[in-house]
Amino acid sequence: MKNNDAPLNETAFFTLSAQDVCAATGISRATLYAYVSRGIVRAIAHPGDGRKSLYDRRDMRKILAGKKRGRSRQSVAASTIDWGEPILVSKITRIADGQFYYRGKDAVVLSDTMTLEDVARHLAGLRIDADRCGAPDFAPADHATPFDRVIAMMAGQVTGPTARDGRPMAAKLMRLAALAAAGIGDDGESPIHVILARAWGAKSRSDAPELLRRALVLCADHELNASAYAVRVAASAGASLPASLLAGLATLSGTRHGGLTPRCRKWMDQVAKGKIDPAFDPVGNNVPPGFGHPLYPDGDPRTRAIMQSCGQVGDAFWARIAARVTDETGQYPSLDFGLALLERELDLPKGAGLGIFAVGRMAGWIAHLFEQRQSGKIIRPRAAE
Repeated sequence: MKNNDAPLNETAFFTLSAQDVCAATGISRATLYAYVSRGIVRAIAHPGDGRKSLYDRRDMRKILAGKKRGRSRQSVAASTIDWGEPILVSKITRIADGQFYYRGKDAVVLSDTMTLEDVARHLAGLRIDADRCGAPDFAPADHATPFDRVIAMMAGQVTGPTARDGRPMAAKLMRLAALAAAGIGDDGESPIHVILARAWGAKSRSDAPELLRRALVLCADHELNASAYAVRVAASAGASLPASLLAGLATLSGTRHGGLTPRCRKWMDQVAKGKIDPAFDPVGNNVPPGFGHPLYPDGDPRTRAIMQSCGQVGDAFWARIAARVTDETGQYPSLDFGLALLERELDLPKGAGLGIFAVGRMAGWIAHLFEQRQSGKIIRPRAAE
């Protein structure tokens, strides 16, 4: 006979029973189960009784915070802006139980085989054929980083001649973004990851094109993040394709979004040279740049996939550094760490990590743009004092 009151090993430190959650928060079991179904509270199987579940202790804070705020119209609206409940209905990407899914399919699994072109078709219905899209209409030397070149290209598309605004144009803009990041013209045949590998001279590893392919797929979308929301706001107001995508690029550049990637690269360079302690953040925060993600308290699956593909596991240098930071801060490496790592491992040009982020995320932005247009609604919140 099983003793269901026996110690539950380390799981017990991180979980609570349904009875404990309800007692601590004052909610009913029916409400708890509703929170689980909505992804607000995570449930795991009870190791001692298969008929029961245990609930993540950390998620109880969400319930308590919600009760403290109350459910007034203003408090609900405020909660949605800061990692709150979804404020827009979207079928593009879902994040749940430490994983994320592109239209219902595990994105990490998709990254095993798919190209960015495949994912753009899956997410946004795009058909990105290798075609001669021409070359950037500026000298690459005039724009120091891949991301700078993507921004310049998209700004030129906004102010250039009016073009059709449907999926064929969106597919062309995606390929133009890749060519701008690469700083070269189109060869009319290569997929995006091969174009980037060739242009950036990623010859330090024979698997460089495959590593770039996986990273691009993992960057393709991540639910209602700040840049995707910016694209949707612009699209809801009737902005053109390039104008909406430029809004996404501008937002991605922020130091609390994609701009964390170059910050993390700088931190990694200092660590590698022995100039700073790995757990020290040069700008004075508690956690170094590139660590911690509110949606992945147990670690970012995108980063795990990139680190494993690069061989950074076990006793490998950056695997040990990441483990030490996690031990000292409780925060796991985020996508920014993974992209900065890839930039170092492949000896890519300065800023290539953010360039990968921007080119890959273009697929998700386009999917959000068309989904928002289909809704026929303008995003226009009200202000409250």
